[in-house]
Amino acid sequence: TLIFSVGCAFEVVGDSQLRRFTRDAANQGKVLDRGLWRFTRHPNYFGDATLWWGLYLLAVATSGGWLTVLSPSLMTFLLLRVSGVTLLETGLTDSKPGYRDYIARTPAFFPWFPRTPR
Repeated sequence: TLIFSVGCAFEVVGDSQLRRFTRDAANQGKVLDRGLWRFTRHPNYFGDATLWWGLYLLAVATSGGWLTVLSPSLMTFLLLRVSGVTLLETGLTDSKPGYRDYIARTPAFFPWFPRTPR
C-alpha cells in the first residue's frame, strides 16, 4: 500500500506541477526543472510504474497473485523503452534548447539528486 501511495503521489504531484508550468505563457520553450522535476525528468512516469508495482505487491499476497507480474513489468518496459521516456525525449530535445542540459544533470526515471554540470 505504501509503494502504491508513493507512486500515486509522484504521478499526481508531477502532473500537477507540469500543468501549472505549461499554463504560464512565460514558460513557453523552457524546461521544468523544479519540484519533483528536479529529481527525475519523468516523475509522472516513475509514479505510474511505481503504482503498478504497488498493485502487484498487493496481488502477490493472494493465491496465484504472482502471475500478475506481467502487468507492472510490461508497463515499466513501455514507459522506459517504447511510448514514454524514449519517445517523449526525442521530441523535447529538438523543441527545447535547454533540454540537453537538463538531461545531463537530471536522472531520467528513478528520482535522485541532480548531477552538477562539469
